[in-house]
Amino acid sequence: MLTGALLILAPLFLGFALMLENRRIMTVIHHGVEVLVYFILALLGLGLGQMDGLASQLGGMAVQVLILVMMLFLFNMLGLWAFHRWQPLVVAKNATDGTTGYRRLFMAGLKPLLAVLAGLLAGYYLLPEMPMAEQVATWSLMLLLFLIGVQLRNAGLSLRRLLMNRQGLGIAMALTASSLLAGLALIPVLALPWHDVMALVSGFGWYSLSGIVIGDALGPAWGGVAFLNDVLREIIALAIIPLVIATRPAMAIGYGGATAMDFTLPVIRSSGGLECVPVAIASGFLLSFLSPILMGVFLSLG
Repeated sequence: MLTGALLILAPLFLGFALMLENRRIMTVIHHGVEVLVYFILALLGLGLGQMDGLASQLGGMAVQVLILVMMLFLFNMLGLWAFHRWQPLVVAKNATDGTTGYRRLFMAGLKPLLAVLAGLLAGYYLLPEMPMAEQVATWSLMLLLFLIGVQLRNAGLSLRRLLMNRQGLGIAMALTASSLLAGLALIPVLALPWHDVMALVSGFGWYSLSGIVIGDALGPAWGGVAFLNDVLREIIALAIIPLVIATRPAMAIGYGGATAMDFTLPVIRSSGGLECVPVAIASGFLLSFLSPILMGVFLSLG
């Protein structure tokens, strides 16, 4: 089980406490985050590639990912639909500006998969066994969380203002609650201890976090399942946002999870208009904080 799981929270909050005003430093941090994400994903793939019996486990992993994605999609959409019925967000008609390059966004969504695939192939065919890879991945993740905390703190966003955004807070809570309910339903299906299943459903689209944290705790196979589940959430969100945001904006914004404040935000903006932007940022920001907290808490129970 993950030793000291709650320690992953320390660098996030430490980074959030650090206020920087130097734009050059923030630019370096931005590029550092991007490099670290792909480095961590490559290490995740490396762990998968060097896993004993990889070929025999791929079929089982595919089934587990499919079950996770389908169950979370069902529960999340029902929970977000219920919130929409309770607190509807009205989106202006003809809000779309048609400027978002969806092909470019979909290709960007495939980059994490390519990073993992590159690591997997290198680990399976080229590199000798690297016992230090897991420790390197853990320290890299802690550095990544610290830098993300710095980014969040210096993004001009007040935590108090974000918490006062009722729509954003409600969407984040609806996604969290519905994901945890899906986790309860998945306990007998996945045949894992309840706390491990609850950690597995708490990624909220943050694939670089969930893949490494779950992989460290439950092994590379489950780390791969967590990663694929969360990266597929991001890709599915890109497809459904333009289709449902005009009539069910809470469902469109919420399903993307933590990505609503960054990766899926351009699609939300172009499809739903400016009034959706603060809601999406608030929801994504809060889910970005809740994800490591929930995973750390649940995994520490093992």
